[in-house]
Amino acid sequence: MPPASSARPGRVRAVRPVGTRTVLAVVSGTQDVLALQAALLESPLPGQQDVLAAAETVMVRAESPAAARRIGQALLELDLTAPAEQAGGLVVIDTVYDGEDLAEVGQLTGLGADGVIAAHTGQVWTVAFAGFAPGFGYMVGENQALEVPRRSSPRTAVPAGSVALAGNYSAVYPRKSPGGWQLIGRTGAKMWDLDRPEPALASPGHRVQFRAVRDVVTLTAESSDEATQESRQASVRQAFPATTSGLRVLSPGIHSLIEDLGRQGHSALGVSAAGALDRASLRRANRLVGNAPSAAAIETVAGGLKIQAVGDQVLAVAGAPSAHNVVTPSGFPDEESGSTEDRQRTVPVAAPFALLDGEILTIGVPDAGFRSYVAVRGGIDVPEVLGSRSTDTMSGIGPKPLVAGQLLPSGGAAESGVVGSPEIQPDYPSSGITVLDIVAGPRADWFDQAALDSLCAQDWTVKPESNRVGMRLQGTPLERSRTGELPSEGTVAGAIQMPPEGLPVLFLADHPITGGYPVIGVVVDHQLDLAAQVPIGGRIRFRIAPKTDFTRTDVTRTDSTKKSE
Repeated sequence: MPPASSARPGRVRAVRPVGTRTVLAVVSGTQDVLALQAALLESPLPGQQDVLAAAETVMVRAESPAAARRIGQALLELDLTAPAEQAGGLVVIDTVYDGEDLAEVGQLTGLGADGVIAAHTGQVWTVAFAGFAPGFGYMVGENQALEVPRRSSPRTAVPAGSVALAGNYSAVYPRKSPGGWQLIGRTGAKMWDLDRPEPALASPGHRVQFRAVRDVVTLTAESSDEATQESRQASVRQAFPATTSGLRVLSPGIHSLIEDLGRQGHSALGVSAAGALDRASLRRANRLVGNAPSAAAIETVAGGLKIQAVGDQVLAVAGAPSAHNVVTPSGFPDEESGSTEDRQRTVPVAAPFALLDGEILTIGVPDAGFRSYVAVRGGIDVPEVLGSRSTDTMSGIGPKPLVAGQLLPSGGAAESGVVGSPEIQPDYPSSGITVLDIVAGPRADWFDQAALDSLCAQDWTVKPESNRVGMRLQGTPLERSRTGELPSEGTVAGAIQMPPEGLPVLFLADHPITGGYPVIGVVVDHQLDLAAQVPIGGRIRFRIAPKTDFTRTDVTRTDSTKKSE
């Protein structure tokens, strides 16, 4: 194990494991964050997949557990003393300074309202990292004159274009959303636009100059990013009726979405990977009908989805085992008997089958598990957004949830032939306890041993408030051994985040890419598919993963000063 080092600028202070495929590099301040981010983007380390900078850390996602260990070692050797190149250029944002909190910020800083405006416009800000929402950039200034706390009570809705302060950061809200930052002004600048080659107006590395103006074009409901996304989706839906081959949604069930394996590598824009929660089941369904592994399919929960073939189709359903019923409607004569009455048949799980033109497939309530994946040969052919057809429920990127009457076109190409016999499916969670292995940390040191023992000793129940962002768990609350706030840092799917109330939230694919609550542990990557199949009301027990080459932490050094980590 490399020797411990004291906290000093220009070096990575510590490297902490985040599950099995990600590491968190802890540095000494904003300049080191920018330098490390720039170095990794300019010269990626072998096996590096994604880089996410935050307040005092840089998170690196690797292609495998072995690559994560090698990256952890390499990070400790990097020299960060060279100034970070700011290649993003300068962005000027016209701002009307009439925010609801301007007067209060003037009192908190002692500058008065006019002094706040002068201080905000009189310096160049740098986008250090992204998070919270696509296009939301955390900007650091050249001084600390405007450092203010978040509001004690967050607003339920902050208008798009609001210019705000919190801590030593400034930001612009790209879309209407809840928020606890201090509002000092508003801008008509469109911070996030998927129609641009670079959707984010100001991404990490960009410099930003705010310019005071008397008026701006207000981001109305018609011109906001959210409305643009809705308009795009409406245009797509209008095109569906011309589909001559695909699937018509008769009933979407409780919550049915279009998902593939997700959009990787966009963390710096504030965009999570999203994608299918049970990746193995998506791959299995696609493999059965001859698609590429990441072809878009339907993810549906708890049964109830009803779809009709438009043209003859080949389908497969994988994931939660349930009864799949096919009805041939009356008016379609049986070739053998000539009967025109409704006919029914059942089709097996994890096996390809024909759904002929006009036939209707209904997904039954699962006998075990929670999520099913319906693949059609050729894939569901909807437009890609940032290289993926997946719905991201957190950011609003990608197709909207399915609605009755919607037509989903099938693609014209497949990768291979249809698999001729059923596959053996894994066991899925039922009424028993699902055990999930975790790697402790990266912030397990915010809890004492009693809290860690309690995390793994009790059964946690999945609450109804759970969704694709995260599973909210009910049990005996855990207590932190530290007080204060943790600076925002990167998070991953599988992270067990601990809010102040002490009840865990297990992040899933649509999680926010940064968070300020300590993560006590992370579910090992290969068990995320299993976690996604635990139903509402199901029980989970966590277990510290056995020490293996991929979960050992002795490649990292711990900063001997333990300074405010």
